[in-house]
Amino acid sequence: MEASKVRNLVIDDHERGLFKVRRTAFSSQEVFEHEREAIFDRTWLYVGHESELKGPNSFITRTPGGRPSIVTRDAEGQLHAFLNACPHRGNQVARERSGNVRLFTCFYHAWSFDTKGALVGLPGDDAYTDAFDKKDMGLVPVPRFESYRGMMFVSFDTEIVDLVTYLGNARETVDHMLDFGGDDVEAVEGAQNYSIKANWKLLVENSMDAYHAASTHARYFREYIPAMGMDPSSWVGGAKAFVGWKGVDLGNGHAMIEGPALPTPLDASAPEELARIRAALDVKFGKERAHKIADYSRNLFIYPNLILISFWRTVRTFYPVAPDYMEVDAWALLPRSESEHLRHKRIENFLSFLGPAGLATPDDVAALEGCQRGFLALPDRTFSDISRGMGREPLNTDELQMRAFWRRWKAMLAGETGATDCSDHPERVKVQA
Repeated sequence: MEASKVRNLVIDDHERGLFKVRRTAFSSQEVFEHEREAIFDRTWLYVGHESELKGPNSFITRTPGGRPSIVTRDAEGQLHAFLNACPHRGNQVARERSGNVRLFTCFYHAWSFDTKGALVGLPGDDAYTDAFDKKDMGLVPVPRFESYRGMMFVSFDTEIVDLVTYLGNARETVDHMLDFGGDDVEAVEGAQNYSIKANWKLLVENSMDAYHAASTHARYFREYIPAMGMDPSSWVGGAKAFVGWKGVDLGNGHAMIEGPALPTPLDASAPEELARIRAALDVKFGKERAHKIADYSRNLFIYPNLILISFWRTVRTFYPVAPDYMEVDAWALLPRSESEHLRHKRIENFLSFLGPAGLATPDDVAALEGCQRGFLALPDRTFSDISRGMGREPLNTDELQMRAFWRRWKAMLAGETGATDCSDHPERVKVQA
């Protein structure tokens, strides 16, 4: 895709305080295919949490960047990531979302592979010449595979920086969001899997958007919150809930919205245990760090397609399938050591809002799919406006965090590598390669 075409997709005019995205960015097959190459083949992509691999010879299957992949824990407990494609004829060797197997046996010709990826058996191996070497015919490893605090990522770029460097300024916030219980977290059983007939970038925006809460999720704020026995005055219209919140550009396309911790139904259902956990955080981390961990809520975006939401203790990733279609996976990440009662209440809190049966996700799906249908109206001549809050210190309903994403998106599509000096723009920070 020509760089001039990419530049025309985004208007970033700080002098006039305008930021607009041409709607072709959400509907064009050409843009979608270029994203696969320029973004999803060049970034770290979340594939799951180590706790999902519960024992030796366990596996999960995911589709990061549109590439079917397998993550395994071998018989010795080591983790691996492979392309889910048989080296023989290309059929997927793992056809379930997860499981525990000693061998992956390809359905097509019965070639068998162990959880280290080695080819260990095939029917009629005497039919091959001495030039055929089973050692060269194992499952193909994903080029890069790294884990940070149990969160596993892959990359298809052999030259990409290490994962910690890639996370950059976002790494500390990841730590804050994983330490909330003072213990290691695990992905609890009951993953959410659903699809949305909309462009993936709409979910990036939506996941960091406090502006839509009052209108889109009025049912949750006006009906569910009072029904749970909570004081509705702190949530009326959704507006007061986000007082003190703001958007933050973390660099490298990562961004978040954060602010004072929001009240939850848990406050009334498990107050004593929550108070003990909070006190233990002070002891373990010190009061200053414990304050950052426990007294703030955040929606953290890791570029290009990972969201951690502290209010519902969830991690969400999504897979672009077509310009107007994505698939979504989400899990609750909860401490291992909490009581069964508190875990049950946390899961209830997670399920009440998020997922296809929650009170909010169906609202969001309807909104995003409605946007996608609206984009059919002259997408090459119409724009989405993302200007809110330009030229001032960010407020809770402003869109700085979305502009951080779009600037990185535009740079990568234009083939810009290396650090980009954005110091002349008060919203921007240095973007690392």
